Amino acid sequence: MKAGPLGGLKVVELAGLAPAPFACMILADLGADVVRVDRATPGADVLGIPNDPLARGRRSIGVNTKTPEGVEVVLKLAERADVLIEGFRPGVAERMGLGPSVVHARNPRLVYGRMTGWGQDGPLAQAAGHDINYVGIAGALDPIGRAGERPVPPLNLVGDFGGGGLMLAMGVLAALYERTSSGRGQVVDASMVEGAALLTTSLHGLRAAGAWSGERGDNLLDGGAPFYDTYETADGKYVAIGAIEMRFWGDLVKVLGLEDAPPHLDKTQWPKLRELIAEAVGKHTREDLVARAEGTDACLTPVLSPWEAATHPQNAARGTFVDIGGTVQPAPAPRFGRTPPSTPHAPRQAGTDTADVLAELGLSAADVAALRTAGAIA
Repeated sequence: MKAGPLGGLKVVELAGLAPAPFACMILADLGADVVRVDRATPGADVLGIPNDPLARGRRSIGVNTKTPEGVEVVLKLAERADVLIEGFRPGVAERMGLGPSVVHARNPRLVYGRMTGWGQDGPLAQAAGHDINYVGIAGALDPIGRAGERPVPPLNLVGDFGGGGLMLAMGVLAALYERTSSGRGQVVDASMVEGAALLTTSLHGLRAAGAWSGERGDNLLDGGAPFYDTYETADGKYVAIGAIEMRFWGDLVKVLGLEDAPPHLDKTQWPKLRELIAEAVGKHTREDLVARAEGTDACLTPVLSPWEAATHPQNAARGTFVDIGGTVQPAPAPRFGRTPPSTPHAPRQAGTDTADVLAELGLSAADVAALRTAGAIA
């Protein structure tokens, strides 16, 4: 059994892209035994990225789900599993013969996790889309960007990963908790639109309270406030400033030498204040400014690239990043005091563990050979 708070949990993952694999990565990171069902055809792994961190920490079985024998292999896996996760368009799993009703007939205790952009129903359920479309519909894209400019996509962090994979993992864990009392599994319908919308909850509260103008780049947390923004340093790098509270602002003006600056919460003074901060920051290198702010509560920190982040002293001290198979990447999170997970192993090539997994299901060597002959497995 793997180390971690989810040690002993058995998960079947029908391989897909981005959000569903991220959910499975989280579960595997925390100790779940995740078996990824990859395509049996060599080179057809839908993940497509060599040593992809999203595929870390689980075993891989190559299955041709277009054959009855291949579908039966997946159903046998599901019979012994706690969770099955798929990220297809609505109806695809059903057409494969692996929909919830079929799986639950084999294993009523199984939690069936479904990841889509729009959800399992509604007028857009069958439409194509990507993160940018989902966060746009959710109301999460419009507030992000500079005043007077168009919205800026927040990479695919809000839809695919925050509102998608992370929400799916949380939903699966909630369903597992409910199962402890009911003894029954259920379907978890995770939609990236709904997850991204949930992430905007505080904005709706601020708007209702009159604390959010509705105009992009004109508010406290969207770059409108000069004391909550990024600034370019003398060496062409950037620092992030988040000195909202009076005490933090007091430290920041000392670090920047702006003790005579106008009150930072007076919105009429924001244009002038932005100029003063930009000028002060622009006189120093990023390293110099960070050194000046060290030991204060100025809330001034470097803006690091994902590749620089691993070497920051705070991240290094905490082991926030790890090297897995030659790729530096974020370590499992969060931390657990009594059941810490181990470092995940590198991604497996598609089908690496087929024979071992089938042996655990009770299939003999002759059974495995027959499945290979039938083209059902890799």
